Amino acid sequence: MQPLPFALAILLLLATPGPTNTLLWLSGAAVGMRRSLPLLLGELGGYLTVIVPVAVIAAPLLSAHPAIGLVLKLAAACWRLFMAHALWTVKANAASERPIVPGQVFVTTLLNPKALIFTLVIMPQVGLQAMPPWLLGFAALTLSAGRCGSPAGTLLARLPRRPVGPRRIAAACLVAFSFGIAGSALASMV
Repeated sequence: MQPLPFALAILLLLATPGPTNTLLWLSGAAVGMRRSLPLLLGELGGYLTVIVPVAVIAAPLLSAHPAIGLVLKLAAACWRLFMAHALWTVKANAASERPIVPGQVFVTTLLNPKALIFTLVIMPQVGLQAMPPWLLGFAALTLSAGRCGSPAGTLLARLPRRPVGPRRIAAACLVAFSFGIAGSALASMV
C-alpha cells in the first residue's frame, strides 16, 4: 500500500463515530480539550495492543481461513449495533457525572472493531521487521485525529440548543457503519 492511500484510509476510519470517539467527545464536553489530552494515549495504546499481535499472528491464519474473517466482520457489526443501542439509551447525565480516564479509553479501544479493520484491511501485511514505519505513521495519524475529538465535544457542549445530543448522533452513525460492515461481509459470501 502506498503512504497516501494508507493515511487517507486511517483518517477516514478514525473519523467514523464509534465508542472511542464518543468517549473523546464526551470528555471534551465535560472537562475541555486540554484535560482530555491524556485520553489519546489510551486510544493509541488500545489500537497498538491489538494491531501488532493480530498482524503477526492472526493475519496469516485469517488469510488461510477466510470464513473466520467473515465471522469477525459479522461480530464487529453486532458489536457496533450493541454500542449504538447503549449510546442511544444512556441517560444524558449518567455519563457526565464521572470524568473519563485513559484506562476507560484503552479498554474501549481494545474492544473496538476498528482495530481489526486497521490490522486486517488497512495495515500492509509486511511482517514484523517492516512494520515500524507503518506503525509510526499510524501513531502520528491517530494522535492527530484524536486531538479533534475532544474539541468537537467542547464545541458541542457550547451549543445553546442541542435537539439531538452527541451520543445519539454517534449511535446513528454506528448503526449505519454496522450495516455497512454486515453488507460487506454478506456480499463476500456470494
